Amino acid sequence: MYDTILVPTDGSEPADAAIEMALALADRFDASLRAINVVEFARLSKEVEGETSRRITELAEPILASITERAADRGVSVSTDIVETTDAVHRAIVDDADDHDADLVVMGTHGRTGLDRIALGSVTERTLRVSPVPVLTVSDDASADPGLDSVLVATDGSDGANAAADHAIALCAATGAALRVVHVVNLTPLWGSAGSAAILDALEEFGQRAVDDVIRRAEAAGVRSTEASVLSGTPARGIVDDADDHDVDLIVMGTHGRTGLDRYLLGSVTEHVVRLSDRPVLTLRAPNDD
Repeated sequence: MYDTILVPTDGSEPADAAIEMALALADRFDASLRAINVVEFARLSKEVEGETSRRITELAEPILASITERAADRGVSVSTDIVETTDAVHRAIVDDADDHDADLVVMGTHGRTGLDRIALGSVTERTLRVSPVPVLTVSDDASADPGLDSVLVATDGSDGANAAADHAIALCAATGAALRVVHVVNLTPLWGSAGSAAILDALEEFGQRAVDDVIRRAEAAGVRSTEASVLSGTPARGIVDDADDHDVDLIVMGTHGRTGLDRYLLGSVTEHVVRLSDRPVLTLRAPNDD
């Protein structure tokens, strides 16, 4: 599934949780690990820039050295680097993933800013909005080594959701995990609407077709166990609650979908799930989603 896994770190607790997850996945899939510390600073005079770079290196080197030791203990091949940039941190992460052919980025759900996962605008959220590479977000509370016995994928039939479903199916086929497919009908716009019952029936029928399509594809790929549900309520909360109720190890989602909101607009269902869930969430953009 994965050959090179990129994990950015700043030494924070969320970043450490991401490192543990990245090491576990690298071990499981025989992948190499690339750990980076991204340093963002404004353009300075050469003298000041050099001194700043020296101090940053002194702080970052022990963090990266610790990752190297932990990787060696697990027999994982690792490379480390300090990446200095005058661009935004999330852009540097995405560029590094591209430069080193990473096929998965693993990040904590909050970090450099010190904001918890309910807050908007974190480096992680900015990264998952623009990254062409799948991004796995990990909260402080997540297991360091999920068994990957069960995977939940949420679908709304959009291109982003279909890309997520394809990845989830491939992951289940590779690991033997069971696949759970859910669609949540958003009831909020229907409250008090005339003819809401008929609209709800139509939305539920659409959702059933969407999950049935994913189930057919999963069964054709040889996924050992599949199940599906069409739920109703607030989409993000419905997905998180269903993942908890069925004790899944991983949630897989597209970065945006039927709402028509682009990846720069805050408040998408996927971002809400990332903020709310204590479980790892793997997000993917649709192909050619520019």
